Amino acid sequence: MSNPFGTVPPAAILEGDATDAYFERTRATLEHAEKNPHVVAEVTADQFPTGNFDVFTGVKDVATLFEGRDVDVDALPDGQLFDGGPVLRIEGSYLAFAELETSLLGFLSQPSGFATAALEARLAAPDSLVLSFGARHVHPSIASTVERASLLAGLDGFSHVAAGEILDREAGGTMPHALMFCFGEGNQADAWTAFDEAVDEDVPRIALVDTFWDEKSESLLAAETLGDDLDGVRIDTTGSRRGDFRHIIREVRWELDARGREDVDIFCSGGIDPDSIRALRDVADGFGVGSHITGADSVDFSLDIVEIEGEPISKRGKLSGVKDVYRTPAGGHHVALADGDGPDGGDSLLEPLVRDGEIVRQFDLEDATERCLEDASAVGFDGSTA
Repeated sequence: MSNPFGTVPPAAILEGDATDAYFERTRATLEHAEKNPHVVAEVTADQFPTGNFDVFTGVKDVATLFEGRDVDVDALPDGQLFDGGPVLRIEGSYLAFAELETSLLGFLSQPSGFATAALEARLAAPDSLVLSFGARHVHPSIASTVERASLLAGLDGFSHVAAGEILDREAGGTMPHALMFCFGEGNQADAWTAFDEAVDEDVPRIALVDTFWDEKSESLLAAETLGDDLDGVRIDTTGSRRGDFRHIIREVRWELDARGREDVDIFCSGGIDPDSIRALRDVADGFGVGSHITGADSVDFSLDIVEIEGEPISKRGKLSGVKDVYRTPAGGHHVALADGDGPDGGDSLLEPLVRDGEIVRQFDLEDATERCLEDASAVGFDGSTA
């Protein structure tokens, strides 16, 4: 089978077949009428700044989408935060890109939502280890999109092996409950010992300690079993059994410390979100975040023509004319007409992405992460609101 999982193939995306049907009918109508105006179109989520910032990403895929098309594209840098105005601008004949709108918006909307949620988690515990554990909640074909968005927002790692191969990063993780079940209740020490003997030395020895007995008992058994080789314990207690989760973690910490095991870290997973991270960051050392990232709302981008044959135009409720956006010295997001003046001391954010169908920008994930975290500080994004 050439397409066993029924996913839309890359060729269909690049050729413009991954589109809404009305764009095909629009092309047929315009070609019949011999109309193909020169336009400027902009991608926006909000027309005016709202004060609620999101992270912009997905732009690398957009560049690939437009490569070879006779258009010019400008966009915010990967990882930039925004709260209104255009994030991307396209100029060219309309039929050079009409059917790409559906894929374009998809490349931006969902990854930007993932990255914004990951940034919330990152900033909830800036000094803690925070990993992305959410790939199991999305279609496998976009796992690398989730993990890249998480890394861009500053998370320390992720769990998905194939995504790691795509991103040239090592996936992390230790053991699931299934491993503990295979050894059976009462044989937890055997499971941890076998893991220690089988797995590469550079993999942290983090024992899962909530499978059969209470977390304190299994944590102490793990410490006794693995001795100095034990790096940490992971508590993934089901929500219905947690009670006071903070108290459970503090109790485990106390009992480990009482036996001289201050070196054993406590890692929490299972339903972790920014609120729970803030509540636990002083008693836990690390967190695995899943559905908070993968369940994030997509950013509701839309594409609109704002100029046609040199004249400003817009639908009702949208703003006509070509625009620029700026980061002000005070950390604000300012929208202005492109032929006007920007704010004093403001930095224009839209940068060339594609010129005459050629990609003119380099993409570096580390640079995007640095930009994201610095811009979050500049605009006052603290992870509690988005």
